Amino acid sequence: MSVVIAVAGVVPAVAQINAEQIVKVGQNALYFDDYVLSIQYFNRAIAAKPYLAQPYFLRAIAKLNLEDYRGAEADASMAIEKNPFIPEAYEVRGVARQNMGQYQGAVEDYDHASELLPNNRNLMFNKALALQQLGQTDSAMVVFDEIVGTHPGYANAYVARGRLKAERADTVGAMADLDRALEISAKLAYAYVIRASLEMASPQGYEKAEQDISEAIRLEPKEGGLYVNRAFLRYNRDDYFGAMADYDYAIQLDPLNAAAIYNRGLLRMESRDNDRAIADFSRVLELDPEDYRALYNRALLYSDTRNYGAALEDVNRLIERFPELPEALYMRSDIYRSQGRMGQAEADYKRALAMAKALPPEGIAADGQAGGATSNGGASAGNQGQPSSGEELSAESVARRFTALRTMDSDVDLQQDFVNQGIRGKVQDRDRRISLEPMFALGYYSSSTNTATDARSYIREVDELNATRMLPFLVMVGNRGLTPSDEQLLERHFQSVENYNHYIATNEPRAIDFFGRAMDYVTLRNYPAAIADLDRAIALTPDFALAYFMRGVARHDMVMSAGGYQHGEGSIGKTGGMAQSPDIKMELRNVISDLDRASELSPRLAFAHYDKANALVELGDLTSAIAAYRKALELKPDFGEAYYNIAYVYFQLGNRTEGAANLSKAGELGIVPSYNLLKRMH
Repeated sequence: MSVVIAVAGVVPAVAQINAEQIVKVGQNALYFDDYVLSIQYFNRAIAAKPYLAQPYFLRAIAKLNLEDYRGAEADASMAIEKNPFIPEAYEVRGVARQNMGQYQGAVEDYDHASELLPNNRNLMFNKALALQQLGQTDSAMVVFDEIVGTHPGYANAYVARGRLKAERADTVGAMADLDRALEISAKLAYAYVIRASLEMASPQGYEKAEQDISEAIRLEPKEGGLYVNRAFLRYNRDDYFGAMADYDYAIQLDPLNAAAIYNRGLLRMESRDNDRAIADFSRVLELDPEDYRALYNRALLYSDTRNYGAALEDVNRLIERFPELPEALYMRSDIYRSQGRMGQAEADYKRALAMAKALPPEGIAADGQAGGATSNGGASAGNQGQPSSGEELSAESVARRFTALRTMDSDVDLQQDFVNQGIRGKVQDRDRRISLEPMFALGYYSSSTNTATDARSYIREVDELNATRMLPFLVMVGNRGLTPSDEQLLERHFQSVENYNHYIATNEPRAIDFFGRAMDYVTLRNYPAAIADLDRAIALTPDFALAYFMRGVARHDMVMSAGGYQHGEGSIGKTGGMAQSPDIKMELRNVISDLDRASELSPRLAFAHYDKANALVELGDLTSAIAAYRKALELKPDFGEAYYNIAYVYFQLGNRTEGAANLSKAGELGIVPSYNLLKRMH
């Protein structure tokens, strides 16, 4: 019994734990982005064998993904202390330090890693960006030049070097690098955005800039900031309705996008839609009470609509913040005059006139063209470009600044993507991969890609199983989120395994007991132990359809996670696509065999046909995969994920017509990624 428990990795007694096996199970969880669960396993391995470097290193990756940068740095340092010849540990520590603003330490870590992995493009790229953040732009440029010299097909390096050249006022060189990046890969949304920002430097480039922003939107249709920038361009090209539509959609995507709300308020103000303009400026001020441009414009609107009390309240706040602002005094003078308070009106007018005469003629006009770029469009987006109390302002410059459209940061977070590509488990780059909708499985925390599908994910045998109350948790069906992220919930499943261990050791085992423990193991990503228990359940009850179904899923996930996080291949991260080795092909055939048996025992089990089709795609048998998806749809006509995956396969086969038709149906059934794929395949 102790052998089984040791493999499971749940025994409190440290001496009984097989640390190496636990690390492998933790890697399974890490592969599937179950970072909290993976940390639980690595904790156990460290407790059992604290001298091992690998669990510290892998725990550092998990913490990095959870944005626990200090914890990641500490764990990477422990891994280096125990084994100084793991280059990826230096890389992880460098990433953590870079995210914490410790750029010099990051550079030193990348240098250490490069000694063990020379000419590694990711290490060089991160180092170049860290040098740039240190202000050592000459050194950063040397490293970027080295990257494109040794890795001429690395598009990101051209983008980053182009951005650096733009910062150094080398517009021609920057455009050349961005053009080259897009020659290498036409799907780099941020390259289009940065190029558009250069084209926006003059009104003559607005048409090309709009084309580039539109291309970026095609690739990233959910990026609200892109719509804000395109709206700015459309407005300046006299496309008022196109600009308004873009602002509306940006706000729909991100209701907290202050730049979009502010700009829409300006357009409504221009078209005399005063009430709704006031509502927009009021919303901006809810998000950021210190947004004085919104306050200025709302005061103007209140005055225009004869709401003098509200206008006076706003303009008083403005004058309190900027007592040397003549335009605010002019406005208050007009309000006082409208209220019949002539003495106060005359005093404000004379004071404003004296201030205006004392200011230089240009004032702050240099910043007035686009009102300054905001940060990320959140609640603080209105702060950028606002005058400080020490600035000199003329009436004309105030009008330009306080009534100019805002644009969003044109960087599209490239600065944040830099170090995380290849380290983080999830795809962090903006050029997101297109992939199949994943397999369906049974789970205790299961959910699908959309709530509409959740309600339709019904299996009769699961309903009957839940009705028996023979399992400690309610079983559900879905293809997302099979593992909880709460540590207390995870402990419940570790304890559940302990309870099953004790029960099975002291009672005549039943198939349902092995199945129940297997479900806990699947939840905990311990696939070898789950498969062993499902073998026992099937041996005791050969017609147990759900056991075959789950064994097929567990086998598939074990194959997928077998590579885990690989070392020495240029960066830390998932190994990517599945290698078609004979062993993997055999395992996938075993997966298909289990799913076929589940279908025989449960002829209405559409999910078994769907999962089989996914395995066939991974085997490269696309024609058979389409037939299996069609069978799933025959049994379950509202199976949106099956339509999506059929479309994916048709696109793989070059059949755009069938692909688009199936994507349309998938989108109709609530599979949101369908629309992104449709745009990409347009």
